[in-house]
Amino acid sequence: MPKPYPREFRDVVIAVARRGEAPLKRVAKDFGISESCLANWLRGADVEDGARPGVTRDESTELRELRKRNRLLEQEKEVLREAAAYLAQGNLLGK
Repeated sequence: MPKPYPREFRDVVIAVARRGEAPLKRVAKDFGISESCLANWLRGADVEDGARPGVTRDESTELRELRKRNRLLEQEKEVLREAAAYLAQGNLLGK
């Protein structure tokens, strides 16, 4: 997978493309990126700006962190369930 372009570079390319002074094909060529890459960046910028429906970068980050937290809580719950079963079994045998 190619190394991602810096955020500042993307922002400049998007700003130039949005000005509409040149066709997207020309803007992409001038900046050394593919036309499809530029189209993806523009689509993503539209989502970030609220002009197009979709999940923003902040929402995506939050969702990823919540899923990670949920996995951790599920693991902790399973450990507690197993510990409770073990302790309950020990109490039954000890009597």
